[in-house]
Amino acid sequence: MKKSVAILAAFALVAGFAATAAAADWSFYGSARMTTFSSTLSEEAPSNPMQPALYDDTDTAWTLQGNSRIGANVSAGDVSGRFEYGTGVNLRILYGAWDFGGGQLLVGQTYTPVTQLLSSQVYNGDNGLLNMGEFYAGRQPMIQLTFGGFKVALIAPSTTLGSGGPSTDVDTLLPKIEASYKFSTDMFFVTPYGGYNSVDAVNATDQDEGIDSYVAGVAGGVTLGMATIKANFYMAQNPVAYGATAGTAGAPVDGVDLGRGVGTPIWNGTSFVDMDEMGGLLLASFKFSDMIGLEAGIGYKSQEYDDAGQTWERDTMTYYAQLPITLADGVYIIPEVGMYDFGDLEQTGLADIDLGDLSYIGAKWMINF
Repeated sequence: MKKSVAILAAFALVAGFAATAAAADWSFYGSARMTTFSSTLSEEAPSNPMQPALYDDTDTAWTLQGNSRIGANVSAGDVSGRFEYGTGVNLRILYGAWDFGGGQLLVGQTYTPVTQLLSSQVYNGDNGLLNMGEFYAGRQPMIQLTFGGFKVALIAPSTTLGSGGPSTDVDTLLPKIEASYKFSTDMFFVTPYGGYNSVDAVNATDQDEGIDSYVAGVAGGVTLGMATIKANFYMAQNPVAYGATAGTAGAPVDGVDLGRGVGTPIWNGTSFVDMDEMGGLLLASFKFSDMIGLEAGIGYKSQEYDDAGQTWERDTMTYYAQLPITLADGVYIIPEVGMYDFGDLEQTGLADIDLGDLSYIGAKWMINF
């Protein structure tokens, strides 16, 4: 008798789930993306701290992009959701949202409010000038409220520490806080945004030092007939401690310590020295027809440490131009050419160090389904 009851209960549970799923509207999607680029890293670019490679390095990438994806949008009345998986298999997006009339409550993982995604640069798996004029801290777990164009989110805090100093443990008291507001018309949009993250670095003797990081910026764009112009400007403190990625274009030089850290505060023996960063981008795109377009952009990033007059400074720039071609609905080839100029490392009392550059040419191939 007990076994029969259990079986009936299982059937009822499955039937209930099936009924709920049937009541929801599921819209599946996918995107297959191939990257086919040849890139050359100049001989000056260090592959280890302060050690140049001493030769040009040319490589060809011919591979499935890591951001190829499959997912679905789901809606059932006031409740909706989305999931998305990339290659690997890695979870890119998973959230549920509730429209309560005056606004929306979102719970899960998706892009944070400071992310603007203005550029369509396709090199290096759709790099999009990320952290080269576009501040980007990824898709993160969060609780977000949206009221019209205003978003505010409590996000999983970043626990990346600085170079040196207390490092036995990381204390987190508050989540990362981000907010943005998008004002838009048919012709233009403006989006101010900002975020703040704070943690304490602790050692075995209970010494603790705070690491505060933040970003504040504004993005905007205007459409004039066939042309669209977009721009972004931001200022940040300790961007990698905040959660922004350090790398640019997969080039070794941008993930190398270079003797002074990469986007995190530096321990000088008694306290942390913060890294200041500012960046921005400017791009223009044109749609000549339903088949052919053009986009060209430039990104800029400046980083600096200043410890009692002893400075470390570096400027980096990116240029690209692309010719998006639409062969059919959802079928695209996007040829692109570009360059990353890694600038010079300037340090008080020392000669400047040329960090070289990376140039590339190739195309992205994409079919959305």
